[in-house]
Amino acid sequence: MEKSRFIIDLFNDYNSFKNKELFGRHICLSDIEILLHDLGEEFTLKEIGASVLGKPIYSIQFGSGPIKVMAWSQMHGNEATTTKAVFDLLKYIGMYKDKGFVREILHNCSLCILPMLNPDGAEAYTRVNANKIDLNRDAQNLSEPESKVLKQVFKNFKPDFCLNLHDQRTIFSAGNKPNPAVLSFLTPSMDKDRQIYPSRVKSMQLIAKIAEDLSELLPGRIGRYDDAFNINCTGDTFQSTQTPTILFEAGHFPNDYEREETRKYVFLALISVLKSISDASFENIDYRKYQEIPENEKLFNDIILREANTENGIVDIAIQYKEQLTDGKLIFVPEIEKIAYKIEKFAHKEVHCEKKKVAINNKSKLTENVIVNKIVLNGVELALKCG
Repeated sequence: MEKSRFIIDLFNDYNSFKNKELFGRHICLSDIEILLHDLGEEFTLKEIGASVLGKPIYSIQFGSGPIKVMAWSQMHGNEATTTKAVFDLLKYIGMYKDKGFVREILHNCSLCILPMLNPDGAEAYTRVNANKIDLNRDAQNLSEPESKVLKQVFKNFKPDFCLNLHDQRTIFSAGNKPNPAVLSFLTPSMDKDRQIYPSRVKSMQLIAKIAEDLSELLPGRIGRYDDAFNINCTGDTFQSTQTPTILFEAGHFPNDYEREETRKYVFLALISVLKSISDASFENIDYRKYQEIPENEKLFNDIILREANTENGIVDIAIQYKEQLTDGKLIFVPEIEKIAYKIEKFAHKEVHCEKKKVAINNKSKLTENVIVNKIVLNGVELALKCG
């Protein structure tokens, strides 16, 4: 598709500007601070506040244009894929600031990015902050210092567009087909009736443009979230001010539990949205194409053993990884989620047992909600490592 040729070229060249200093799922403030203080002169770094535990919260500003774009990542501390993609973006901008559409973005737009809003949660690898508050449900109460920082930046910067950057679990499919939702998007509602005002139309057009640009690379793997209104959510609150707001969700690419492939697509989506804001190309998109993006469904397990011969009978066994931080290292712990005659879900990894004997943890009588240490199929031990 000629329209997305520049995205294909970026995809092919990605490793030349990927920020290789960041890797994996557990990204902390200490991982990004050295990168923040090594940004080029075209970037302005500011310490704009502090977390509950006193860790600094930073903003990065660049560009000199009249269109203001604000973005923030790691509002949930255990969602770092978009943070990695942000630093890929910063590296790319620094490398090509004087060339092509990057120069146009910097000329037409002013950007403000908060790369890690929840540094305490990032350190502990938790969704919540140190007070165990979900910052994405604190937009009205503003009970937390991190929420107040975000709201103050929004008030002072007065963005024309907002990008709310997150990760999603491996359970999501793009629609009801066996395609994992590698990327998902949402234009939050502005009220309980989910009305479509002109400002919300813009965010719909932008998402539709991203989907168009990435369609060749991610066919059938882009999803859309349900837009039920919750004024306590940051996106809904900002959208209700008539500021076009887009929720990004980085999902699961096959065999990519470290989210190193997914970060590439997040980077491409960021480039797509910034370019289309800069050159106003999104205005040519029918906003109703947003509604054509399949809605996310929870149709995946990490592993399903099909037709396993156990003391429970011939059953399917669904296993889900639980993310656990142990001694500063993130590990994926497999746990039996469901045992049933037939599990009507898809799996990132399917094992067809063909009615052969299966023992888990040396037992053939199985129960749910048990951590899996060992699986033996017909006398042969199966690998449990994800990926």
